[in-house]
Amino acid sequence: MQFGIFTVGDVTTDPTTGEAPSEYERIKAMVRIALKAEEVGLDVFATGEHHNPPFVPSSPTTMLGYIAARTSKLILSTSTTLITTNDPVKIAEDFAMLQHLADGRVDLMMGRGNTGPVYPWFGQDIRQGIPLAIENYHLLHRLWREDVVSWSGKFRTPLQEFTSTPRPLDGVPPFVWHGSIRSPEIAEQAAYYGDGFFANHIFWPKEHFQSLINLYRERYEHYGHGKADQAIVGLGGQVFLRPKSQDAVREFRPYFDNAPVYGHGPSLEEFTEQTPLTVGSPQEVIDKTLSFREHFGDYQRQLFLMDHAGLPLKTVLEQLDLLGEHVIPVLRKELDALRPAHVPEAPTHASLLSAASVSSSEVTV
Repeated sequence: MQFGIFTVGDVTTDPTTGEAPSEYERIKAMVRIALKAEEVGLDVFATGEHHNPPFVPSSPTTMLGYIAARTSKLILSTSTTLITTNDPVKIAEDFAMLQHLADGRVDLMMGRGNTGPVYPWFGQDIRQGIPLAIENYHLLHRLWREDVVSWSGKFRTPLQEFTSTPRPLDGVPPFVWHGSIRSPEIAEQAAYYGDGFFANHIFWPKEHFQSLINLYRERYEHYGHGKADQAIVGLGGQVFLRPKSQDAVREFRPYFDNAPVYGHGPSLEEFTEQTPLTVGSPQEVIDKTLSFREHFGDYQRQLFLMDHAGLPLKTVLEQLDLLGEHVIPVLRKELDALRPAHVPEAPTHASLLSAASVSSSEVTV
């Protein structure tokens, strides 16, 4: 079971002080948070991709490459790589380069993002969002697995005997998660390729994501990748911790009430009841996170959002200390003990390389 954090990289005014960090300060804070994640024993750091204020992570591989040079164990990922508006050739080359620099500690999550205007900024039509996601990923999948690619499609110029460079490290492409909060087509796509499906269920009730995950599991088995309960599932989540529950609620409330996405909407109590948001003690976070398995089955990756809505860096680092010391060890022990032997762990470069070596040996024999 992999545990980690993801960030959307928002630059938001702290409602308790009226101050907002500069872009420089926010970028540096994201790096510090990633380093802290490794320090406290988390497995994954993931960054979003945005091309508009108030967000700063427009170049995820630049940031992740910098973090790779300062870490040794942390898996570096994205919480969104915009498969619809990025050129698949550039994605193939950027993440293969990052793979080499990070000694394989890389995977990524394909998504369409939540900013409509990004489509015309990059010369695309939002009405073609799903077809773009399908066609672009099909090309990317081939670019990582075929040394020479000739290809033509609807949304970009054809390729004639093209080789993307560098080639994936050890001939093993980065593992891909397909992230979605609303589209069954993306769950189908993940299942078709035998990739992971990530349900970032931080805003909507569990029933919505149960239907998407169940569809993915059923289709994963249909395409012959394994049993439905062996499909590779990741979940989002959101927590705010203090040793005492009442302190957590009191401290987080002004941030929740003014958050850019859900501020001035449902009350904190309503939102925590209806979504995975947990504001409370470490034990409350443990209890609610363990309930995710009851709703979605055994899964392989749990990422938490912990640094948005204007929370100061000092507070985020304190959150990570509590998470790493009091929450993750218990969750890891409990969930690993409950997972049946036939349900796989989350893929890593090492496990994918091992599987590829076994397959190669079988073909040779």
